[in-house]
Amino acid sequence: MNFDYNETQSLIAQSIKDFAEKNIRPYIMEWDEAQIFPAHLFKKLGEMGFMGVLVPVELGGSGLGYHEYITIVEEISKVDPSIGLSVAAHNSLCTNHILTFGNEEQKKKWIPKLASGEHIGAWGLTEHNTGSDAGGMNTTAVRDGDFWVVNGAKNFITHAISGDIAVVVVRTGEKGDSKGMTAFVFEKGMKGFASGKKENKLGMRASETAELIFDNCRIPDANRLGEVGGGFVQAMKVLDGGRISIGALSLGIAKGAYQAALKYSKERHQFGQPISDFQAISFKLADMATEIEASELLLHKAAFLKEQQRPVTTSGAMAKMYSSEVCVKIANDAVQIHGGYGYTKDYPVEKFYRDSKLCTIGEGTTEIQKLVISRNLLK
Repeated sequence: MNFDYNETQSLIAQSIKDFAEKNIRPYIMEWDEAQIFPAHLFKKLGEMGFMGVLVPVELGGSGLGYHEYITIVEEISKVDPSIGLSVAAHNSLCTNHILTFGNEEQKKKWIPKLASGEHIGAWGLTEHNTGSDAGGMNTTAVRDGDFWVVNGAKNFITHAISGDIAVVVVRTGEKGDSKGMTAFVFEKGMKGFASGKKENKLGMRASETAELIFDNCRIPDANRLGEVGGGFVQAMKVLDGGRISIGALSLGIAKGAYQAALKYSKERHQFGQPISDFQAISFKLADMATEIEASELLLHKAAFLKEQQRPVTTSGAMAKMYSSEVCVKIANDAVQIHGGYGYTKDYPVEKFYRDSKLCTIGEGTTEIQKLVISRNLLK
């Protein structure tokens, strides 16, 4: 086992770090407070190859692996988790779903534009009344010759308004039947396909979240991904990789909050000494550093299994569950170390604290991860 970055990972880490300092850091609070989704930024990220990280070179992507992908999402999220979340959703959900389950014609049609950042991708599974119970979805598609007529709505969808392409799983069979769902690719401008209410969120405010609405939307059968009834199984496999993404996002938040707390603890003096000299603070820092190390190891183990095309459901769920819970704890401790200043917007830990909570909810709550892990252990 080699725990050091290879040359490619080191170059990627430095390039994304430089990019984030120049193009993201100066605008963090402006985007956050006004809930601005900086669509132009993703075109620049596409030019650097970070919108098609896992896409083969022949389809216009970077042809990199999951270890590099973790590095990219982590480094962006150290600076602004909102942007890290959008990069993760675009790469691991929308793009990866088409890449994994699309036919050659579909891949050639949609993947190059997604990989270049020319198009921004969205992915829809969650609905207003279903949440974790994806099998209970109410959005339906009824076949009409060479078309399907889709009605319903999806909720909490990243890039629902700005996205050019959305992979959406809808019901084509009986409610509750895992073989009664099918995935389709919807394109912006299709009649009957629109975005709805934009959510006013606690954190991750520069990452756009809104509804997708389907009102007698006619979509050609050519836009169907895989077999009719295969949508649920596809979604679960896509989420296996997506959980590594959210783990990387969590790791970036944890590292960003920890580094800010470490720096502040050395600069802030009380009773004639830096507060880092007090055991109450130094022990917090020790716990934070150890938990970050454990998160990183879990994530890279899951990435290794994914690249080896070995089962990753359990490892991915463990990595996502642990990393997300840890990032909330570390962000909380970082605020505590800052004291009153940590509660103000003048210091970065306030935003890390708000952003962190989504990681325990998105792409499967902590409770769902425990369900996934325990079921696999008990098989």
